[in-house]
Amino acid sequence: MVKKAVIPAAGFGTRFLPATKAQPKEMLPIIDTPTIQYVVQEAVDSGIEDILIITGKGKGAIADHFDRSFELEQRLQEKNEETQYKEMRRLSEMANIYFIRQKEINGLGDAINHARNHTGDEPFAVLLGDTVIDSIIPVTQQLIDIYQQYQATVIAVETVPHDKVNRYGIVGGQSISDSIMELNTLIEKPAVETAPSNLAIAGRYILTPEIYRSLDATPKGKNNEIQLTDAMLHLLSTEKVYSCSIEGKRYDIGNKLDFLKTNVEFALKRKEFAAPFLKYLQEIVRSHESLHK
Repeated sequence: MVKKAVIPAAGFGTRFLPATKAQPKEMLPIIDTPTIQYVVQEAVDSGIEDILIITGKGKGAIADHFDRSFELEQRLQEKNEETQYKEMRRLSEMANIYFIRQKEINGLGDAINHARNHTGDEPFAVLLGDTVIDSIIPVTQQLIDIYQQYQATVIAVETVPHDKVNRYGIVGGQSISDSIMELNTLIEKPAVETAPSNLAIAGRYILTPEIYRSLDATPKGKNNEIQLTDAMLHLLSTEKVYSCSIEGKRYDIGNKLDFLKTNVEFALKRKEFAAPFLKYLQEIVRSHESLHK
């Protein structure tokens, strides 16, 4: 059973400067909820009990967010804010959450290496801390279901436009079903003309302990960093690796435009905002159109 998860959250978030100069990009909110809380919730909803968050310098706010705040809880109780009080208590009780620092930013593969003692000889989930996936069945649960069937590494993928494959890790292989593929290659940000498919790695994985031996054998790759994609390519020489086309919509919070779109879409799903916010957007569109006639 997959009962442990690893959430890499050590990146600098340079694409969001100056907002991320003094706060982690993973703490940027979608409406009123930090991005990483959605990620942790997905792991919890998938039956994960122990979560290791890999942080870096200046990321203390993440640990604070999932810790108890007795003064705040007391203030909420005094003001009879029972709903908010329960939500603050729930945050600190979501799962067993641990933290370790990646002292030097050296790639996603290096970050995963920091989880070696935490996961031991067990399979484990990996959820990127700046990627939110909205789905009926949590994507991590979708991957766990496939892992239980094949007892091998499973990677979440999504279809991207062919002319944008050079932005992603891309997989190739032989289809087993409409959504599952047995892989024979993985390439980090390939040239468009050499990409094996247009199936891009979507920020969720179930990894077996063998990944650590592959990481040990993996030299630095793109950006002079240890790439997890390269390690999984090495893993193909020792065991089977599968991909699963996810059922859900992925939101890349590391991209400014996608971050704006995510807030709009999530606001339209909230009962208290949906109607008035939609009206406001319609007014903005009409105003914009009239200015450009």
